[in-house]
Amino acid sequence: MTARAHILFDTAIGACALVWGPGGIVGAQLPEAGRSQAEARLARRFPGSTLAAEEALPAVVGAARARIQALMAGEAVDIGDIPLDLAGLDPFALQVYAITRAIPRGATLTYGTVADRIGAPRGAARAVGQALGHNPIPILIPCHRVLAAGGGTGGFSASGGVDTKFRILAIERARPENEAPSLFDALPLAIKPRT
Repeated sequence: MTARAHILFDTAIGACALVWGPGGIVGAQLPEAGRSQAEARLARRFPGSTLAAEEALPAVVGAARARIQALMAGEAVDIGDIPLDLAGLDPFALQVYAITRAIPRGATLTYGTVADRIGAPRGAARAVGQALGHNPIPILIPCHRVLAAGGGTGGFSASGGVDTKFRILAIERARPENEAPSLFDALPLAIKPRT
């Protein structure tokens, strides 16, 4: 088994984690209510991973943490270019993750559109959903930006499930696929009218 290390860090919506190995970032976790819950979930997902000292963080991990914290605080931050180690993952999932990583902050796609973009056969939306349900690096592979047809939730495996998904989408000021920006998009979230 390859040695892996992790860090825990706080964001505006809870305690998160990044996991890396010799090839780069292999896992992420967000959010949890507290560090003990994050650590317990991390131990289940990445057994044997060790907590890294701050001074031992690779530059890419420090940069990823800073961007995730900024994104969760509502800043317009791009996370699509952070290098990830996706070695050994299923080829279909890799295609799904590539399309998902290209969805910009503030936008969403449907599972069906992701399937269409990878040239999957008709009806592959469910397989896209399953691949995203096994996403090892949520947020950096922004599976929260993929919705069911008609703006439905689909699933979300983070703590809090779809409530967390919609909270992140609200922070990002996301719109459903093909929906034009509204007059209120530039307003702070606290004063936007409820829909």
